[in-house]
Amino acid sequence: MELVFAEPGKDSGLLPINSLLSEIEGHPDLGGLAEPIRQGAGLARPWVDGALNAGALDAESIKQIGAWSAWLREAIAAVEQGQAVPAAPESSSAAVVPLPSPPAAADVAEPLDEEMLLDVVSNGELLREFISEAQEHLSRVEIDVLALEKNPADGDTLNSVFRSFHTLKGGSGFLNLLPMSRLAHELEALLDLARQGKVKAHGGFIDVILAGRDTLRRFVAEIEHRLAGQNPAEPIRVPIRSLLARVHAVQTDSGDAQAAAPSAAPLSPASPSGDSGNDARVGGAGFVKVDTGKLDSLIDLVGELVIAQSLVVQDADLRSLQSQQLARNLVHLGRITNDLQHIAMSLRMVPIRATFQKMTRLVRDVASKAGKLVDLQVSGEEVELDRNLIELINDPLIHMLRNSVDHGIEKPPQRESKGKPAKGVVNLRASHQGGNVVLEISDDGSGLNKERILARGLELGLIDKATQPTEQEIFSLIFLPGFSTAEKVTEISGRGVGMDVVRRNISKLRGKIEVHSTPGKGSTFSIHLPLTLAIIDGLIFSIGSERFIVPTLCVCESFRPQVGMISTVQGRGEMVKVRGQFNPLIRLYDRFGLKPETTDPSQAIIIVVETNRNRCGLMVDRLLGKQEVVIKGLGDAFKQSRALAGAAILGDGRVGLILDVNGLMRPAANLAGN
Repeated sequence: MELVFAEPGKDSGLLPINSLLSEIEGHPDLGGLAEPIRQGAGLARPWVDGALNAGALDAESIKQIGAWSAWLREAIAAVEQGQAVPAAPESSSAAVVPLPSPPAAADVAEPLDEEMLLDVVSNGELLREFISEAQEHLSRVEIDVLALEKNPADGDTLNSVFRSFHTLKGGSGFLNLLPMSRLAHELEALLDLARQGKVKAHGGFIDVILAGRDTLRRFVAEIEHRLAGQNPAEPIRVPIRSLLARVHAVQTDSGDAQAAAPSAAPLSPASPSGDSGNDARVGGAGFVKVDTGKLDSLIDLVGELVIAQSLVVQDADLRSLQSQQLARNLVHLGRITNDLQHIAMSLRMVPIRATFQKMTRLVRDVASKAGKLVDLQVSGEEVELDRNLIELINDPLIHMLRNSVDHGIEKPPQRESKGKPAKGVVNLRASHQGGNVVLEISDDGSGLNKERILARGLELGLIDKATQPTEQEIFSLIFLPGFSTAEKVTEISGRGVGMDVVRRNISKLRGKIEVHSTPGKGSTFSIHLPLTLAIIDGLIFSIGSERFIVPTLCVCESFRPQVGMISTVQGRGEMVKVRGQFNPLIRLYDRFGLKPETTDPSQAIIIVVETNRNRCGLMVDRLLGKQEVVIKGLGDAFKQSRALAGAAILGDGRVGLILDVNGLMRPAANLAGN
């Protein structure tokens, strides 16, 4: 079909033809076809590559690709009917040529770092399509290369990486992105040597392929910036000279490559890929790309619809009508609205797989810099979270994994002296618990040194020497700004800023973090997060005539206290005794300047809330119920308020203020420095 639109001297249909050919070459069912079809499936590649390099199709290319397409249809039909496969077009077979030998570094030293100019006006749409495709290929390259490092004999994975760079080379060459095309070509040539068994597929090979992937990602990021209007006329400069020198060095360093090369034969690009899931995604019709702005607008409108439906159902005039038919219709409306809301919210839910896969590369690089052997084991990649939440959880995961590798896992000699394997293990898990998502980062390292943390806390004046802090209070010190027990600062850690970022970001996400550690056996950090940032499951209460909402994730219990449960502790203020533990008591009417129904705690309700292992009691007038509410922003007027996280329109049309428990507890925290 695409050949119908192809014209000599023009690029019409060229990119679609290249994309379709790549799908055919990597189709998972190709390996099950007859040998002549497997061999002939890649015969059109030289003609397409030649057109990509020239920037347009010529009459001969159109003719040869058309002949190949007709032969492929006849060959598949012959196999289905049990007949002999016809011979492939001779001219196409003759066109198959090996990849050119890489040029010597001296021959290409001057033009390697030339500027790359974009024609944003004419090629804007093509560049956006290229960016989307390049990002997918580069993400797949990183995953496959890390898998190849663990199993150098996996020929399918090696072929998958080769095809990704091959596609990037074709697309960038077509758009005249010459530095990208040149780098992708050199990496493709290196991968082809590995497929032929002439270069080892590990060690320096893995490092240079990953470095090439990162450099191509920098090119893509710069193109994104230009398309977004950031200096669109400014040329892109990403140095590649030193990287190409590394590529050439690996290409010429064959050593004992034959003994360590992958066992896969140097197949044509038609070799089946091990990534059948990705192929199914490309070939299927079950996905469509939608602008995220439109998606967010849809979800906001659904939230407004839920609020409007609640207002209608609770309208006093309607409730006074004694109509069974109206009641049934309202119930039906509520059911449809709830279903629509759940479906709309699911549109923002994406698997955490991509974020977890990025961490594999991070752990590898940090372990290499620290001189340690570490294996990252990942589970629960299929767990889904709100898209916005996944973006915000990235930084906390990076800091915690860096800490696990740098501070938790010991170096091989130390581990062996303790009877442990030389290679440490870091586990990254995701799971559902009680309507929330729990992310766990655990390691089998040395664990947290409680005595050392306590000594550092006393040294910095973060803990009163007269107090006896609990284990959790001691562990919570590691989340304070500037706190570090490292003896020296390295490029990986030691400045005391990472874990502070972790707690701050998790608090913004309305989550909490728990720490468990056993000396000599390792540590576990558990992050509890809501499924979405758009809706909150809240406990509604009143103070005077005002309504407030506290996230149920933070609520431990609620009760009406007895007279003897309230006391004042010198230096810590008013306290409420709950199950033998004294917790700070916060009179919310004082905090917000409201007139309550009562100032006597024994006539009020105490809601015990917890965040970051700190608890306090909130004194309120009445509990009104539990409800899922759509979160609304408060605007600039309330931006400086640490105690409020947002607002929600309740079923009766009134506005309820959502409490930020973490910000609310800071003045009442029992640790100095908070």
